[in-house]
Amino acid sequence: MTVFFSGRVQGVGFRHTTNRISNDFDVNGFVRNLWDGTVELVAEGFEKELVEFLYAICNSDLDTYILKHQVMLEEPDRRI
Repeated sequence: MTVFFSGRVQGVGFRHTTNRISNDFDVNGFVRNLWDGTVELVAEGFEKELVEFLYAICNSDLDTYILKHQVMLEEPDRRI
């Protein structure tokens, strides 16, 4: 799953908070800031875990900073 978050998502602890939330789920991946002010999340795991992980992010204290998010589901990349 790749998710692009937009809004005021850089400089607010987005990556740190997402990493903390991920500890409650069986997922692997990374979060990074992009040059255009968005944040990219790439996560792998079972679909149920990914959906619950995304739900937890969107319903955390980060929700006030997220204007929108775009989700793309893809086949796993064994390099992560």
